[in-house]
Amino acid sequence: MLRTYVRADDRLRAAALVAEAAPSPDTAVANEAAVIWYDLVEPSLAESRHVEASLGLTLPSRDEMEDIELSARLYQENGAEFMTMTALTNLDGDEPVKTPVTFILTDCALATLRYGESRAFAAFAARAVRTNGHALQNAEVVMLGLIEAMVDRMADVLERIGNEIDGISRSIFRAKAARSNKKQQDLQSLIEQLGQKGDFLSGIRESLVSVTRLVAYHAATENPGRKSGKEARQMIKLLGRDATSLGDHAAFLSGKINFLLDATLGLINLEQNQIIKIFTVASVVFLPPTLVASVYGMNFQLMPELQWSLGYPWAILLMIASAALPFLYFKRRGWL
Repeated sequence: MLRTYVRADDRLRAAALVAEAAPSPDTAVANEAAVIWYDLVEPSLAESRHVEASLGLTLPSRDEMEDIELSARLYQENGAEFMTMTALTNLDGDEPVKTPVTFILTDCALATLRYGESRAFAAFAARAVRTNGHALQNAEVVMLGLIEAMVDRMADVLERIGNEIDGISRSIFRAKAARSNKKQQDLQSLIEQLGQKGDFLSGIRESLVSVTRLVAYHAATENPGRKSGKEARQMIKLLGRDATSLGDHAAFLSGKINFLLDATLGLINLEQNQIIKIFTVASVVFLPPTLVASVYGMNFQLMPELQWSLGYPWAILLMIASAALPFLYFKRRGWL
């Protein structure tokens, strides 16, 4: 899918453009001189060729976008900046999807190449179409606005994850719990939730690191044909600071998750040790009655209690006393 936007009256306006075939570069430049943003979402071959002809550049393939080398993600070619970052889609679900997003910035236009829908892109486009302002004065500021929308989106997600982690923490350290086996099941479920949150935060941290690198590269790149205005330079500084601060907050939440995981595993071990202790105490408590029963179960003729009318009640009472005394002793020492 290819979406194009032109700048009109200090705002973006969606332009109806369908690329059935790749035009020649001269025709493309003549027909689309006002296009400021090409947004390619899982583009077809014809759409890719159309944008390549319009900008006079070669778009990177998806395999090239997924390379982890810094030189393959941030570079210049034919006077244009190619900057690839790691973005996240499906942020409202439990399993976000990592996908590369490439920003191709020229002196007069911006092209974005991505393979997944993003609410941040849709929100920015909707806001830029219906409002006006100096933030849309050139392609560079459009790119920075898109990155800012993505950072704001990740900030909202971090806030949501932080609240969910606080809820999990209260569940782990609640004062009263149900039965032991139900509590262990609850704790195991909480471990799964913490694992999901940890994976979520790992993806956000990776995305924020890529944003920091992209912004730093763009700020350090010198392009004689394009001068960043005062507003753009301020946005670059703010984006770098926001990405760094959000990365620190994500690291804090990751540390909290590790603490909660350790605490949960510790509580599970305590519950299991409690069960083992109960079985151990039970075996010790019933050992004396077993000894008494073994003594009186022996068949000897010269055993006085065999002829005693109260011998059987005496044996029962002795077994109960031999079980109760160790139990009371353990209870008094605090072992139960």
